[in-house]
Amino acid sequence: MHEKRRRRIMARVGWGILILIVLLLGGVLAWTQIGVMAAEKTPLTSALDNPHITIEDAPEGIVLSPTDGDSEIGLVLIPGAKVDPWAYVAILQGVAEEGTTVVITRPWLNLAFFDLRGLDAFTSAAPEIDSWGVGGHSLGGVRACQLAADAEALVLFGSYCATDLSATDLDVLSLAGSEDGLSTPAKIADARHLLPESAELIEIDGASHASFGDYGSQAGDGTPTISEDEMHAIVTDLVSSFLN
Repeated sequence: MHEKRRRRIMARVGWGILILIVLLLGGVLAWTQIGVMAAEKTPLTSALDNPHITIEDAPEGIVLSPTDGDSEIGLVLIPGAKVDPWAYVAILQGVAEEGTTVVITRPWLNLAFFDLRGLDAFTSAAPEIDSWGVGGHSLGGVRACQLAADAEALVLFGSYCATDLSATDLDVLSLAGSEDGLSTPAKIADARHLLPESAELIEIDGASHASFGDYGSQAGDGTPTISEDEMHAIVTDLVSSFLN
């Protein structure tokens, strides 16, 4: 009798734990899909109409390349948490115009730390290119640091590493925004020791966290004092010069 009762109790506990796990997983899944910051229509439409670049919605990601096909360098860009990958097309179109093939990834569940794919899962979009850099915005930058061992360069947009790259000879460009309320210039400076001594850190005056994409304002961020066009031009100049 006691044995049957014990088994019933254990079964109830087991079912309770299983239900709790399902609820937790369901809650996490729902959270990753709710509140995704969509790409703004106007800048995206402008990029889609740009005759100097081609845009392909490929299995590896969104691929931007110069229309003339003259590209020898590639950049894999990992979006920030819960940001629509298309929100980075407009700000990176100038980089593609200048001769870099850009692959914007689609992180699993909209969060880079859930995406366990290696860099080659994205560079396979352009197998003819041998020289690749990896970059990311916000949480995407943290993930980019983890993949940097397989790249020749690292580009950070409003982000910083949690991986120690200080002993490497990796080329690094880290862009911060003076008005960034999330990855503040102070936080980026505090993580400077994790980058190689040669890393170039540049603060863009007037840029906020969301200035590195085109998806509107973001909770907790500062207010940008730089225009969208100015931001695009600065990022194009800095990233293109760095990669080339």
